[in-house]
Amino acid sequence: MSEAVSWDLAERVAVRVAGREPLAESYHYASLQPDFEELTAQAEELVASATGLRSLSGPARARVTDRPGWVRANVASFRRLLRPITDKLGPKLASSPVAPASRAVAGLQMGTLLGWMSTRVLGQYDLLLVEDDRPEDQDIVYYVGPNVLGLEKRFAFPPREFRLWLALHEVTHRAQFTGIPWMRGYFVSLVEQGLGTLEPDPRQFLEALKRLVDELLAGRNPLAEGLVGVVASEDQRRIMERIQSLMSLLEGHGDVTMDRAGAARIPSAGRFSRVLRERRHSVRGPARLLQQLIGLEAKLRQYEEGERFIEAVERSQGRGFLDRAWQGPEWLPSLAEIRQPALWVDRVGEAASPVP
Repeated sequence: MSEAVSWDLAERVAVRVAGREPLAESYHYASLQPDFEELTAQAEELVASATGLRSLSGPARARVTDRPGWVRANVASFRRLLRPITDKLGPKLASSPVAPASRAVAGLQMGTLLGWMSTRVLGQYDLLLVEDDRPEDQDIVYYVGPNVLGLEKRFAFPPREFRLWLALHEVTHRAQFTGIPWMRGYFVSLVEQGLGTLEPDPRQFLEALKRLVDELLAGRNPLAEGLVGVVASEDQRRIMERIQSLMSLLEGHGDVTMDRAGAARIPSAGRFSRVLRERRHSVRGPARLLQQLIGLEAKLRQYEEGERFIEAVERSQGRGFLDRAWQGPEWLPSLAEIRQPALWVDRVGEAASPVP
């Protein structure tokens, strides 16, 4: 059975759209891999001290890559992630006389989106969404070297401080997904549940991609409305809300931890944060990519809502109370509770067993 998307074409197009960052040829590039190896290890210890979460998968592995390398890694992840949809689209497209053209159009449009993303992303924790027979590409913390250097040069960021600051955010996500035993399986099951129950029409799928690319060419966020939301039912939208609330919690926790864990070592953290808040439409990590792809970006202010939730919980109950969220899926806040933290505090406060 042929796939609904020509992934080989998507990769070629994405690499072309990504272009080349001149700083990829800079002598500064050679400092990135040893720096990020050292700083990622430091970040792991700082995050563990600040959160109590320590990865059950061993030390993190840092990998500095260029934009084409990031594209290749994410084509593999997206190919697996979208399989519940593309497996259903494949037979429908195969019976059509325009199937080869449809696959090419889908590949062209997906490649355009991934190429655009590759120009924005700085760091990414790989959520293990690649094939199981590629262990060397599992559980990687990626840093897109040319983009990091470009931002450092543009804003005169102190390189070591900025790189540690980036590492803290990505390592916090790794701690969330590998230090909480049930988290990754729960997250992936939500995604697969939402995508697996869709019955998309191939014409809707291709038209959605076309609209996203039109938005990009018009200078707007091409993922503002998302792809899956175009064909999602009310049941899928409810699943999206569960993903949305989880992402708000995890991203808010990531930002709070990044600032808290690095406070003593990163004097410029406040400035870094202000600059990146102005780039909130940029992509940061697989959860951010997924959130945009499935149509949450327009209605989700995940960083701000997550941070406000955590701040409200800690203000009323102290830092340790948030650890209740890591006890199991049933302890996670709903979207309504993210927006009204007192509801979550009341619910889990009544049900909770003592937290160590």
